[in-house]
Amino acid sequence: MPQRRIGAFEVSAIGLGCMNLSHAYGAPVSAEQGERVLLAALDAGVTLFDTAALYGFGANESLVGRVLKAHRSRITLCSKGGMTGQPVGPGGALQRVIDGRPASIRRDVEASLQRLGTDVIDLYYLHRWDKQVPIEDSVGEMARLQAEGKLRALGLSEVSTATLRRAHAVAPMAALQSEYSLWSRNAELGTLAACSELGIAYVAFSPVARAYLTGTLRDVSGFDAKDIRRAMPRFTPGNYANNLKLLDGHAELAREAGCTPAQLAMAWLLHRGPHVLPIPGTTSVEHLHENLGAASVRLSADLIARLDALFAPQAIHGARYNATNSAEVDTEAFAEGSAPGA
Repeated sequence: MPQRRIGAFEVSAIGLGCMNLSHAYGAPVSAEQGERVLLAALDAGVTLFDTAALYGFGANESLVGRVLKAHRSRITLCSKGGMTGQPVGPGGALQRVIDGRPASIRRDVEASLQRLGTDVIDLYYLHRWDKQVPIEDSVGEMARLQAEGKLRALGLSEVSTATLRRAHAVAPMAALQSEYSLWSRNAELGTLAACSELGIAYVAFSPVARAYLTGTLRDVSGFDAKDIRRAMPRFTPGNYANNLKLLDGHAELAREAGCTPAQLAMAWLLHRGPHVLPIPGTTSVEHLHENLGAASVRLSADLIARLDALFAPQAIHGARYNATNSAEVDTEAFAEGSAPGA
């Protein structure tokens, strides 16, 4: 497995996003299947494992911690806080809450350390910037926890170039994690270049566009009631029908490159710069190995240019998030009218 750098860490160029095992796309897989995927990734040379307090309201951290504890020295363990499940209302049911106050950040870190079964988290992200709290305050508390030896490196998720620079002025950011793929190219509006300039790794989640770029997701009418894609405009039947029209061209370019469509999508990301690291998620050992095969795919400049043109932002129908979720992120967006997929 080729290696890339995140701060002081040398890690596998392709990591594993662990969310799918416990969260987001319907009912989670069994603990046994989750363990199989995690250990298969480890055996295949993956050393970058990414989880969060939010995923399964702590269940994902507990799974990752239990399975990988015996291999702790071999991996770079990443988690996120500032967006967690908190009891809300009379029944006390857990709901997703964004809370970046310093005391809440400290509470989240302590809880994550317990679930992960470790005394230090290698890379800890602010999962979402709480816009009610200055980014300097949230990052300042993360820096204090780092000084106490509870965190080794710090990162942010889904923030703009301006917010990234503000945070980096308070404490060095090792990584920015945001959605980046052929159909979500907001990174190219500033943060990708800023990360290169500042020596910050760009960790790309959803590198195969939540299964769209695998070419296997043709019908979006059967999503589970808890599948988060149900609320995403790009996956509404009308928008998705238009987005499907791009996949034949994508499949043809994959054949030309001698790889699968999923591998082509991740190889494209790896070619965006040495600071870019995709973290695909999967519940299947077979798909895991397919994803990791992208590390050996080489793309010509001409093929990359044709991919860029095929998936130009104005060709994508539907926004990344609905209005509520869009308001929760701080990423740059394409100007209204220039791209339907802002």
